Amino acid sequence: MKTIDLHCDVLWKMQRSKGAVDFLDGDLDANLEKLKAGNVMLQTFAIFVLPEVKVEEKFSVAMDQVHYFHKRVLGSNPHMKLIRDWTDIDKLQDGEIGALLSLEGVDAIGNDINKLTILHELGVRSIGLTWNNANLAADGILEERGAGLTSFGKEIVTFNNEHQMFTDVSHLSERSFWDVMEIAKYPIASHSNSKSICPNARNLTDVQAKVMFDRNAMVHVTFVTEFVKETGDVEIGDLIKHIDHFCSIGGIHNIGIGSDFDGITAKIGRLEDASMHPNLLNELLKYYTEEQVKGFAYQNFLDHRPV
Repeated sequence: MKTIDLHCDVLWKMQRSKGAVDFLDGDLDANLEKLKAGNVMLQTFAIFVLPEVKVEEKFSVAMDQVHYFHKRVLGSNPHMKLIRDWTDIDKLQDGEIGALLSLEGVDAIGNDINKLTILHELGVRSIGLTWNNANLAADGILEERGAGLTSFGKEIVTFNNEHQMFTDVSHLSERSFWDVMEIAKYPIASHSNSKSICPNARNLTDVQAKVMFDRNAMVHVTFVTEFVKETGDVEIGDLIKHIDHFCSIGGIHNIGIGSDFDGITAKIGRLEDASMHPNLLNELLKYYTEEQVKGFAYQNFLDHRPV
């Protein structure tokens, strides 16, 4: 069974290592070898710039990650295909893997929305306004102030709407989340779990999740262990509890996967890298029909693309 994964931090690892990490078979959770073994049909690669990077260097760091995406992920591997148009996914041949760019936090563009045009031209198709911090667009979930979108943040959401791009709510403060839901045509949560199952600040409340489902928006469960279970070892069954709960509140057709591979150190047992996606799907098949599991794995996302 194929899998679509909406979030990984391969580019951050490659940029941090100054290109020393090899995408073909190097020390990555989601390298080419493991993506093939896990039957991944589409992998989203996040551009992520740490908050402590100097302001004047942020866009350069983001562009370094774009460079590694085009030269190392795509350029050296004919099996990897850039997804520029949402219908490009349908054109993938057997053995090919779609590669999608996302931006995790808009810190890198400062107050210059023209830089989004550059990133869009280079392949970015999903934008999260913040990481956990606050920036010129919005407050993140760990910003104590808890404010919402700024005028600049609303301008970015409008840009996303006009370019058929996702606006990712996964790291937003609750007030920012509600601001996005008022104006975004294509909201998505790329890597978030249920706060009812694990009360981590990064997870979605039932009210948030229900609104997403009512808007026919996707929520992608993540493998970040502290978002799955508060303490102790984490197993696949613990992650399935989040899927079960989202299904119970109306999300069975709106659930996907957003692993966060290469952005995490602690791993779920038997789900340590991209080659192990089948372990999750096989476990889900014990509780859900094949059609439902195909939905979680890839079909729900395909059904909710901004086509």
